[in-house]
Amino acid sequence: MTNALTAAAAGFGTGLSLIVAIGAQNAFVLRQGIRREALFAVVAICALSDATLISLGVAGVGAVVVAWPSALTVIALIGGVFLLGYGCLAARRVFRPSASALRVEAGSGGSRRRAVLTCLAMTWLNPHVYLDTVFLLGSVAADRGPLRWTFGLGAVLASLCWFVALGFGARLLSGFLARPSAWRVLDGLIAATMIALGATLLAGA
Repeated sequence: MTNALTAAAAGFGTGLSLIVAIGAQNAFVLRQGIRREALFAVVAICALSDATLISLGVAGVGAVVVAWPSALTVIALIGGVFLLGYGCLAARRVFRPSASALRVEAGSGGSRRRAVLTCLAMTWLNPHVYLDTVFLLGSVAADRGPLRWTFGLGAVLASLCWFVALGFGARLLSGFLARPSAWRVLDGLIAATMIALGATLLAGA
């Protein structure tokens, strides 16, 4: 039971670290939350898409490891390098932040259909989402062995909590997340988590 809770907590923390980063998808969800336009649909699309991709990552990478046990070492090495690189990029943003934070000012409204199509495009046409959810989370989950699905469940829960909080708490979070300093703090936490996970994977490879 303790091991399962640890795996779920690790999945939650890893998933949150990958999801909570300044980007087009988060900016879009935040804007929709502020405008209260197609909010439920947008949050549902983001959370369900992440759940699907995370499941594919856990299942796909896990299946490779079962068929070829030595693949775990290769996956750990590649995943560790990617995680370290991801962490270094987040650390770089701490010291060299973007010129602008999330622009969350209210603008002209749009149709529900347009909001849904935009959300789908930002989610499924973003190559980074496949690296984050399928490969990175899949490789870290594979390292958990039989508990990889528990780890994946924790990551799915992190995604759900984040998008619900970002969308439905947008009016409360907008002032905070509009400040570049807020994202520097978040990026600092992301950098520390990713570098620690990458080092752990490489050390155990």
